Amino acid sequence: MTINGVELDELIDVPAGLRNVVAAETRLSDVRGQEGFYHYRQYSAIELATGCTFEEVWFLLFEGHLPDRAELSAFTAEVARARTLPAELLPVLPAMASADPFRPMVGLRTALSMLAGVRDLRPVWDEDPAARKADALLICAVTPTILAALHRLDRGLEPVAPRADLSTAANWLYMLTGESPRPQAVRAIEQYLIATIDHGFNASTFTARVVASTGADVVSAVVAAIGAFTGPLHGGAPDRALDGLDEIGSPDRIDGWVRGKIINGDRVMGFGHAVYRTADPRSVLLRDIGVELGGDLVEFATTVERRVTELLAELKPGRDLYANVEFYAGVVMELCGIPRSMFTPTFATSRVVGWTANVLEQAENSKVIRPAARYVGPRAPEPVPSRC
Repeated sequence: MTINGVELDELIDVPAGLRNVVAAETRLSDVRGQEGFYHYRQYSAIELATGCTFEEVWFLLFEGHLPDRAELSAFTAEVARARTLPAELLPVLPAMASADPFRPMVGLRTALSMLAGVRDLRPVWDEDPAARKADALLICAVTPTILAALHRLDRGLEPVAPRADLSTAANWLYMLTGESPRPQAVRAIEQYLIATIDHGFNASTFTARVVASTGADVVSAVVAAIGAFTGPLHGGAPDRALDGLDEIGSPDRIDGWVRGKIINGDRVMGFGHAVYRTADPRSVLLRDIGVELGGDLVEFATTVERRVTELLAELKPGRDLYANVEFYAGVVMELCGIPRSMFTPTFATSRVVGWTANVLEQAENSKVIRPAARYVGPRAPEPVPSRC
């Protein structure tokens, strides 16, 4: 018997979820879960987050090296030009924002699909590397503008146009609120954005690469990635983790809340990771940022983290469950004035850079990603019933 032309005894069974299966080679990033370390190209992602701007790290992912002063100036100017929404998109955004319930990521998918038509973005198979990169930069630059516009329209407010003199992080806060953001909030969000640009072959990134392997246009790959990203087991968790803090309410309720979750078989959102077997370095960074921002929420969150970690070690021994990036991401975004409905969109404004960088890398390979599946249904062939 054969599957996809391959003899059955030649197939390779892999673990559920493709865990530990190497599906491709990449020069972009890697996660070393046992060490609690991840990096973008040759640099520690956490060191980049603490010492660089978002635009510098974006350039690194696209170009392979950190920019010098002239390169950074030219790149930021190019990004600033690309942030402005095409005129053809403006009339349709109110309709997207009027959906009930309003889901920003759904609106983003629709707007980006329209952008592909308006700008006639072509399949990466038909484009040269420079054209692919221009398409990728456009998508990354315009994503926060679309999301912020949809958010304001949903609230009955006029969209705020991006400013050329503001960075990606500052523009994000400015376009959401219409007010010049506090420098401390800008830097906190910028560090969060840098820390979440890319993270190995996570579900959405792998999805983007599968679509890119077909030679499709960059928007198609990003829209597919967004679909994977909206799942609560992936990018859709920061607000759920903060909702958990609200449900707990006070330190004396932590034990009962966690034990109830475990007994009911529910996941404790904001804890555990598919790769890390030690503290998630992104969570550690964000906890430090939260402590710098200060306030009762941070104090309560650190208390909850400490006790939940102890309880998970007791109730799920050997599982190595620690706070992940979503737990403190929600705390930091809340402290910086970002509405909970925009937590996942904030994540997306950074991860779109990682998605497109992976699309550009995948476009260099002409091999379509096409795994096999082992059929386990009823034995075939059987006679078709006479009634058909």
